[in-house]
Amino acid sequence: MNKHKKIFLAWLVLVFLWNFGYPGAEPIYDVVAAVVLSAGATLLKKKA
Repeated sequence: MNKHKKIFLAWLVLVFLWNFGYPGAEPIYDVVAAVVLSAGATLLKKKA
């Protein structure tokens, strides 16, 4: 498995953990979490 697929898989797992770990979160927090996770994944891809 290449690095980009591993990063995507890690991002996906973190999204699932956020959504199921905090089911009552306000929608704005879901958006913020998605943006932060996406930015982190993008940074990891640039370093890879």
